[in-house]
Amino acid sequence: MARKETAADAANPGRLKQIALTYKMTRRADKKIGLVLAAVGIVTFGVFLAIGFLIGHPIYLGILGFLLAFLATAIVFGRRAERAAFGQMEGQPGAAAAVLDNIGRGWTTTPAVAMNRNQDVVHRAVGKAGIVLVAEGNPNRVKNLLAAEKKRMNRIVADVPVHDLIVGTGEGQVELKKLRTTMLKLPRVLTGPQVTATNDRLRALGDLMSNMPLPKGPMPKGMKLPKGGPRGR
Repeated sequence: MARKETAADAANPGRLKQIALTYKMTRRADKKIGLVLAAVGIVTFGVFLAIGFLIGHPIYLGILGFLLAFLATAIVFGRRAERAAFGQMEGQPGAAAAVLDNIGRGWTTTPAVAMNRNQDVVHRAVGKAGIVLVAEGNPNRVKNLLAAEKKRMNRIVADVPVHDLIVGTGEGQVELKKLRTTMLKLPRVLTGPQVTATNDRLRALGDLMSNMPLPKGPMPKGMKLPKGGPRGR
């Protein structure tokens, strides 16, 4: 029993430190976060307390209002922290892969299944919606990457729908903060066993990193990759 209490006590400072770090990170991008959270908490508590006085139960409604104010503040803080995090990640290489890694259960993601020398990249996610190819980089260049990868998917798993998305803020693109929501809204057309079978077939292909031949020992100075990029044998 004492050990459990000690572990819990040790975990609490860690959680508080994480919350504090998240708040500091959010405040860099959202200067009004403190005022917003204070306003949400005070208004929520004040409304319930006022209702309590009107109906003659200020203590009960005050306690309920305090709990709901804490909950509302936590929800608002979580959303604004998420928005701030996406804002800082926007335009950074690998940002889409980070979102895909946290998309949730039922999805299997493989980063960098296709890439060019300009570091435009295509990631792959497989779930009940089928195969989703997510590209990040220059919109004009990634279209060719997407087309080639989509053609490859249709040739290998022709019975599975293939969707393609380009992360960005331009017309026809998906904002980074909306990527997860957009993918979760795709219609589910595959069963669990079909998803597993699709993953097995794609896993047999490997990915860009596993297929890339790496030289033994350090790379000679001044050595450049071939213009066409590395290809697996």
